[in-house]
Amino acid sequence: MTDRRALSLTRRAILAGTTASIVAPAAFAQAPAEVKVGLLVPLSGLYARPGAVMRMGAEMAIDHINRAGGVKALGGAKFKLVVLDCGDTVEKAKNAAQRMVAQETDLVAASGAYLSSFTLAATEVTERAQLPVLTLSYSDLITERGFKYVFQTSATAASQARQALPLIMKLAQSASGKAPKTVAIITDNTGASVASAKPMREGLLKEVGLDLVMDETFTPPLSDATPLIQKVRAARPDLLFFLPTVISDAKLVLEKMNEFGLSQGRIPTISFGIAIAEPDILQTISPNLLQGVLTCVGSWATNGHEELVKELKARYNEPWMTQNAISTYGDMWVIKDALEKAGKADKVAVAEALRTMDGGPSKYYPGGIIKFDDKGRRVGAEMTVVQWQNGIPVTVFPGQLAVAEPFWPKR
Repeated sequence: MTDRRALSLTRRAILAGTTASIVAPAAFAQAPAEVKVGLLVPLSGLYARPGAVMRMGAEMAIDHINRAGGVKALGGAKFKLVVLDCGDTVEKAKNAAQRMVAQETDLVAASGAYLSSFTLAATEVTERAQLPVLTLSYSDLITERGFKYVFQTSATAASQARQALPLIMKLAQSASGKAPKTVAIITDNTGASVASAKPMREGLLKEVGLDLVMDETFTPPLSDATPLIQKVRAARPDLLFFLPTVISDAKLVLEKMNEFGLSQGRIPTISFGIAIAEPDILQTISPNLLQGVLTCVGSWATNGHEELVKELKARYNEPWMTQNAISTYGDMWVIKDALEKAGKADKVAVAEALRTMDGGPSKYYPGGIIKFDDKGRRVGAEMTVVQWQNGIPVTVFPGQLAVAEPFWPKR
């Protein structure tokens, strides 16, 4: 009896071991060989240049992820980037998002779509498709709609304005011995620009002691900046907040200010967004006209990103790393971490992993941690202040990430 029981146990153990050896490889075989991630960016029209730089950041990240072993929770599955052109209008962006969710049904997540107006339209589509989207776009409206599949890695436009204004006032006070009293605003009518100017107009300027003496909004692209700058000359503000999203608009306004004798030494210019700090602006404007210009952005290459900047320069001949490259690079790593947490290549599971993620201090976005609140905003997100110094826009704030000290133009 004992021998039979022992024999039976031995057979069960052998069968169990055999089953395990069969099941384990079968389960492992179900892991995908590759995981598709979308990138929805403008590659044609007015905003093609920023879109191309976002693609560079995504490609670098995916190469680094794949070389490091891919998604380990999925048996080393490699990332595959699926790029779609969202064009240069809201309608084109919406159509591109519709093509993306219809044609690329196995995407696990996406990043995009540069301009806040485009992101607002595209995420209406991706939300219905339950496709998680990470975005560097600034508009507060993106994460004010109750959506569950949108994740904002940059500080919102209103948050950036609230962080930036006290800093600018302090910098001006310490440099000149007196605080600015008056300000002018020139902004285009795109989503991020409107969102940045809104809190200023609604009380933030008064809170910091600034009187708004001129306020003009235009539709990009500008054909002539003369009427705008004539109004600036008439108002003679202590500061000018200039919010363009098109490089050619930044060029026209700065050149016209110089022509009218209103360049940095006369009226310090502070921008929001990266149009005024794109490398392409140097193709048509002298670095002298940019010297001292400040701009507030969601992120930028900072202290600690030297190797990434070096690779970007060597690989794509880019002179510096803007927020478009560094943020999109970071987005790919966040998606990778979400896949590790989810344990499967499923968009709904990835979205849930993003919602519950607590990834510690951020490496590729200023301040805060890789964690999202119930709106989809990154917790503790800060902004970066960049200043043109000797022909290069360099990070001057926050202090722990800065590569140079800021200065205030002398009047």
